[in-house]
Amino acid sequence: MRSIVLLCLLSAHLVMGNSNFWSKTGHRVVGEVAMGHLNRKTKREVSKLLNGQSLAAVSNYADIIKSDRAFKSFSAWHYVNIPLDKNYSEVEPSPNGDLVTGIQKCIEILKNQNSTEADRIFYLKMLIHLIGDLHQPMHVGRAEDKGGNDIQLQWFGKGSNLHRVWDSNMINDYGMSYTELSKKLPVLDKEQIREIKKGTVLEWVKESQELVNEIYSSVGKGEKLGYSYSYKYWNTVEKQLQKGGLRLAQVLNDIFS
Repeated sequence: MRSIVLLCLLSAHLVMGNSNFWSKTGHRVVGEVAMGHLNRKTKREVSKLLNGQSLAAVSNYADIIKSDRAFKSFSAWHYVNIPLDKNYSEVEPSPNGDLVTGIQKCIEILKNQNSTEADRIFYLKMLIHLIGDLHQPMHVGRAEDKGGNDIQLQWFGKGSNLHRVWDSNMINDYGMSYTELSKKLPVLDKEQIREIKKGTVLEWVKESQELVNEIYSSVGKGEKLGYSYSYKYWNTVEKQLQKGGLRLAQVLNDIFS
């Protein structure tokens, strides 16, 4: 009986997981890319806090804990809803917090030398995930359609929605492991890497917002998507994963250096 209950819980988690975040592979790619751009001091500090685990290994922690009601207050940290014609600073902040305030809180805790080790571990894991979420453009979508979750579509003949297409459909159907996909990302020179790492969290939010505006205009409700859509936007997916990883590395280097 216990095995049946556990199986049901696991199945429910997997169903939720397919619709609410970058696929597990996507988050692991972000962590893998970041790992290659940490300086020595940051690598030591991160390894110590994560007990030797890689960034990729813990990158999905923030989604895993969603099934525990004790962490319900962190649910709003995974997204930020901004009207398409507004900047983040022009919108009344959510009393429940959002992706921006979540990232800021994580950085604050990690920089505070008086933070407990347990808090530093927890908020490091959260930060790794949230920087990834920031670069999945549908996490900076409109409130009225729940970041594209209410825009129902067909993906290769099966029911999906705009949010899920970007979260997991395109990445999962590409069929690569996170290590394979990480190695396939575009090769950048030092100047290109520096340009990507520039900016603030709010500037990165604005960048994702501009991209999500394009995504909203790319489809209509009920549209049938497949190879042509993936072909058109796959390079964008790769770029966002790579940006997420490089910027995560930058944020961590700033914290621990």
